[in-house]
Amino acid sequence: MVSNADVLRYLSSMDYPASKEQIIHGAQEAGAPPQVLRALRALPPVDYQNSNEVLRSAATDVAPEVTPADLAARARDRKHQRVAQHLRGI
Repeated sequence: MVSNADVLRYLSSMDYPASKEQIIHGAQEAGAPPQVLRALRALPPVDYQNSNEVLRSAATDVAPEVTPADLAARARDRKHQRVAQHLRGI
């Protein structure tokens, strides 16, 4: 799966707001590889106001260096779990 950094690399010169078609065309013009174009083609057909909106909608991996095992270990680690302040007295 492609990472957010990979997608941003090919959208750096994009002018917003932009439609899905404009984003894909801009990435093609920038020389994006097939996996980046595949992630962008999965976007819903709406206008995007900035690159953050594109990343939220694209089929990307936010942190490719973090394995599913790492995520599970973090979930089990009671020492680093955060509790909202309004729930601390319960």
